[in-house]
Amino acid sequence: MILSDGSARLVEVVEPTLSSEAGHCFALFRSLHSASGELSFRLWVDRGARVPAMPRERVSLERHFDRLWRKPQAWWLYRRLLRAGRPILVPTAGWFDLRALDLAAGGPIPPGRAFLYFHKWRAGAERALALAGLARRQPHLELFGTSPEIVGRLREAGFAHVDLVTPVLAAGSPGGAAAGRVPFRHLLSAGAARADKGFGRIVDLVARLAEQGADLPILVQASGDHYGRFDERTAADLARLRNFSYAPLVLREDTIDAAGYAALFPGAVCLQPYEAAEYADKMSSITFDALRAGAPVITVEGTSMARIVHETGAGMVLERADAAELERAARAAIRYYDRLQEKALAAAERYRPQSSWAPLVARLLAGGT
Repeated sequence: MILSDGSARLVEVVEPTLSSEAGHCFALFRSLHSASGELSFRLWVDRGARVPAMPRERVSLERHFDRLWRKPQAWWLYRRLLRAGRPILVPTAGWFDLRALDLAAGGPIPPGRAFLYFHKWRAGAERALALAGLARRQPHLELFGTSPEIVGRLREAGFAHVDLVTPVLAAGSPGGAAAGRVPFRHLLSAGAARADKGFGRIVDLVARLAEQGADLPILVQASGDHYGRFDERTAADLARLRNFSYAPLVLREDTIDAAGYAALFPGAVCLQPYEAAEYADKMSSITFDALRAGAPVITVEGTSMARIVHETGAGMVLERADAAELERAARAAIRYYDRLQEKALAAAERYRPQSSWAPLVARLLAGGT
């Protein structure tokens, strides 16, 4: 939608932890931008953010948040933006953002003004009651979730405007087009190193391969969170990994830009031995990055990624993900790589950014003043 002065509709995007090209926040916004058509964005990010690859067209950057003060700063910013009257989008929203917007508004937020995208939602009975109360106070919030389970929980709380948006990233190709067919190159553990993402299981696999004197190439990306931190368990596993003598291992602890990240996937078998309890209703964008590159996915039964693999045949699903089972599945995936790659590329056509983002983009174009 083009406004009367000829400019694109401006959306205020609040992403306090976005500080570099590395990580989910930057890739998520870049994907949204590529699928957003006539929208323009003002992006509120970490005060020290360094994002040289930020899209320039229809984007302005506000370095606003301090790490230690980002929550009170977010409340004040929400108050300011609500008064300004433009649409507000929170791409990685949580309970705090719902509560802060509610408090900052001081009353019902008008329709088409606040859009929140949830990548995870897990709460006990007390939080569920609080959420239901907030839904009564703020009936016009427009919410989006990455999985049917998240969408269902938000609807059960009483929110009337809740839609599913699959978290498909642009993965280095502006249009999100799938890659071509390439031969197997390596096993791949991509993204931030975290305990809930089964990083310890990846380390166990490398230990097993080293003990066997195997020659399977494996690339492990071991970046920290938004601020370069690791949980205690992951820090110990990373120290263990650094001490292995396994020549086919490539360990990437440096910051990888968007193009470098995308280049990890062609020719890969993507290992996602994530904790089922954490990912039963939470989706991983890495899965879609892998599919678009034609990289088969190995994951664990009970996860959202397993559901996609079952539906598409683009990989393997394990009942348990110990080192022996991961190795067995990896060798099988390599053996049938051409067939699995074909299924992955076919699956990628289901998850193109333009179609995946469509529900959110349509509402942003319709909302605001």
